[in-house]
Amino acid sequence: MPEKNTYPVQLVQPDGHRVHDRVHAPLVADVDGDRLRAMYSDMVVARRIDTEATALQRQGQLGLWPPLLGQEAAQIGSAHALQPDDYVFASYREAGVALCRGVAPEDMTRLWRGVAHSCWDADAVKMTNPNIVVGSQGLHATGYAYAAHLEGAEIATIAYFGDGATSQGDIAEALGFAASWSAPVVFFCQNNQWAISEPVRVQSATPIARRALGYGIPGVQVDGNDALAVLAVTRQALQHARSGAGPSFIEAITYRMGPHTTADDPTRYRTDAELELWRHRDPIDRLRRLLEREDLWDSAFENEVGERAADVAARLRAATLTMPDPEPMALFEHVYATPHRLIAEERRDYAAYLEGAGR
Repeated sequence: MPEKNTYPVQLVQPDGHRVHDRVHAPLVADVDGDRLRAMYSDMVVARRIDTEATALQRQGQLGLWPPLLGQEAAQIGSAHALQPDDYVFASYREAGVALCRGVAPEDMTRLWRGVAHSCWDADAVKMTNPNIVVGSQGLHATGYAYAAHLEGAEIATIAYFGDGATSQGDIAEALGFAASWSAPVVFFCQNNQWAISEPVRVQSATPIARRALGYGIPGVQVDGNDALAVLAVTRQALQHARSGAGPSFIEAITYRMGPHTTADDPTRYRTDAELELWRHRDPIDRLRRLLEREDLWDSAFENEVGERAADVAARLRAATLTMPDPEPMALFEHVYATPHRLIAEERRDYAAYLEGAGR
């Protein structure tokens, strides 16, 4: 018999109307007008951070930037489900999650400007720094979650990655280990339709969430442009993890409206018609329409959000432009936690080079 058709979880339609989902709506029944406004504000600010950082890269102030344009609901909705002690294992695109975890705008571009090995103090906000090695964070999240479980800590971890990362062996290994150990980890795939220049159909001939089933891990698809639905399914998955029931897999179906990074030209592999289709599903517009329908929108709130976004952008720009260049030998600091012979040799050779170059 053919399988029953299933659809991504959705609680808010693109026009702002609510969807009456008897399973998932109760998971966000406590989300009042203030919380909806806070989520909207965070989404607008996340987009403004992205816009400012992209402009800084185009102006030669950053070496690279990975835009999140279009993925604000997936990031903000899931981040609002996290508890302070939960630990986030990020890819390189989660500036919106970093905002919600309390990362200061002044710290968001250090790595991308090339003046430090990292952007922020990971332990202070319980979130790792941007990870360039695609998919490896899945293993880190699984190991941390299992160690926390052994110590009796009632926390969960969440690993963010894109659809392209599901083709990496690291994610497959992480799913296998997590299932075997019942690690309290949530695998959060932001399916933004494109792994650099390859469409998602090249990554998987079946919905990505179904891959988790092969490991004995429950998987769910959610409308990744619906912040409320993302909040609901992420809350559900995190509770599943904290209760000792093991890992879960979320596939948030969204769209990368910008380039893969600022080194990419998406016009070479996708059409304007496709982009226009997803513009009509803009996650920020959707949440705004919900606020308008429920009498939670007014000009005072709009101005307040705009002022907050402008302030964050100004702080990010000012900090980026005034970041001091590090001393060359700082390159070798904080690479390993303990002394390392290879690093010692490289430090010595580089010091000799600098001396010969007249520094």
